[in-house]
Amino acid sequence: MKNLKMKVARMEKGLSQIELAAKVGVTRQTIGMIEAGDYNPTLNLCISICRELDKTLDDLFWEGA
Repeated sequence: MKNLKMKVARMEKGLSQIELAAKVGVTRQTIGMIEAGDYNPTLNLCISICRELDKTLDDLFWEGA
């Protein structure tokens, strides 16, 4: 399942995949795979992404939200 919420939040912050990846310590490919729904990130990575994007886990990673 694609994570469009994460992509939108990243774009709202004006960050490229490369910039977000650098901030959370992963590759651009990892960010792209998360957004495409092809990678299930660890909880620690989810938390790091949420902090950088000023969102909660529910905002970005909970399917019902």
